[in-house]
Amino acid sequence: MMLFGYDQGVFSGVVVTPDFLEVHDLVGPTKTKVLSTVAAIYDIGCFFGAILAFTVGEKLGRKKSILLGTVIMAVGTVLQASSYSLPQMFIGRIVLGLGNGINTATAPIWQTETAQAKWRGKLVILDLGLNVGGYCIVNWINYGLSFRGGAIAWRLPISLQLIFVIILLVTIPWLPESPRWLMTQAREDEAMEVLACVEAKTVDDPLIITQRDEIKFSITYETENAIGWCDLLLPNKSDNTTKTLRRLVLGAGTQAMQQFQGINIMSYYLPLVLMNSVGLSDKMARLLTACNATSYFIFSCAAASIVERVGRRGLMMLSGFGQFISFLVITVLLYLAEKNTVYATASVAFFFLFHVAFGMGMLGVPWLYPTEINSLPMRTKGVAVSTATNWITNFAIVEITPIGIQSIGWKFWIVWTVLNALFLPIIYFFYPETANRTLEDMDAYYRSNPPLIVTGDADAISTKRPLQFIYHEDEEVQKNAKETISGDIGFAEHVS
Repeated sequence: MMLFGYDQGVFSGVVVTPDFLEVHDLVGPTKTKVLSTVAAIYDIGCFFGAILAFTVGEKLGRKKSILLGTVIMAVGTVLQASSYSLPQMFIGRIVLGLGNGINTATAPIWQTETAQAKWRGKLVILDLGLNVGGYCIVNWINYGLSFRGGAIAWRLPISLQLIFVIILLVTIPWLPESPRWLMTQAREDEAMEVLACVEAKTVDDPLIITQRDEIKFSITYETENAIGWCDLLLPNKSDNTTKTLRRLVLGAGTQAMQQFQGINIMSYYLPLVLMNSVGLSDKMARLLTACNATSYFIFSCAAASIVERVGRRGLMMLSGFGQFISFLVITVLLYLAEKNTVYATASVAFFFLFHVAFGMGMLGVPWLYPTEINSLPMRTKGVAVSTATNWITNFAIVEITPIGIQSIGWKFWIVWTVLNALFLPIIYFFYPETANRTLEDMDAYYRSNPPLIVTGDADAISTKRPLQFIYHEDEEVQKNAKETISGDIGFAEHVS
């Protein structure tokens, strides 16, 4: 995830580096559209990488998928860093995106499936905090190299991605595979070992046996009730007892909302925004971008401490409201700046506030939520669809931003103000809570045929685990404990 964040942030410094613009013939206002496409084409690669993740991900497993994505990213990095022509840069961006799409569609699932329920949210949110850590590192590198200038100011930051690639290739082979994926591959003994290690118990512990039984039941139930991709869009077939399509749309919806709330205007173009909209110098824009990335990193990591208490719904709504206020004030200040430039300078504080609000919720939850809301047989596909949604909407945002700022000025920010306001009631009415629940709890919830609007069900929106799931798990653990004791007694009598 640090590689992902570094990769997203590196181009914000590249696109304002004179040597890069000259080498690739991108100098001048007439080249704005081409420049935006060079930046955005990366997201098309990510989109197809995410699609590739669900077509081959279930066969390869989580570890091998990440290794494949990392190798592809290494190739893309080399192509970009050695580029002397626009076609080579385009190809490098697409290849790099292809690898990143595979990784970002796989890593959150892997983290979710190899974590205790009480740690799952914290760890995925921390993953996204590390994503911002990579973004923070590269922005300070971009700022430092702005004093150096020349080819090194953009070739070196791109090349440094290979450090993350090497670390991944060395460490991933030693990490455990997802126990839930292992169960789908009929590798039960290996899955039991991983489950036991995650819970710090023995493989014959009643809790581990209960978890195994619940995973096996979910796999069997979902497989028996599974429907094909084409049938998902047919109402008479898609309304199955597992609510596959609804869960798919909810997961993908979080990623669409994340992008249309405007984050990648900032991630890809903040120095450009500060130079063109606010009127700052190149070095000051880079410095403020690096400072902003630092506060962004701190608050995104802080979200890990409250994600279980506040819940996924609460964090998304809190974050969305903060983003709405930020864009509203930015819009007003940039409008007033047409008469007095001091208002444009004041808007910088609200660019910082936007990142604080985003980092506290909408940064991590859209990557966490699809891994929790989708069933086990649909998890890889559901997360891949969500990730693909992220990247295709990301492409649209990155493509239009330089053109929008250049063409309509302060009015460009009205769009993001309105969208942030619109998403708040959608989250409130349609998104059930997934905090403090096991992945199998969510399967049980959807087997109960819940209504589309969740606000009428206290259990659906509570951040605490519903009692019905607690009672069921306790009963199963007690039953398995009795069976284990009975088996031990029978074995002892047989030996004696």
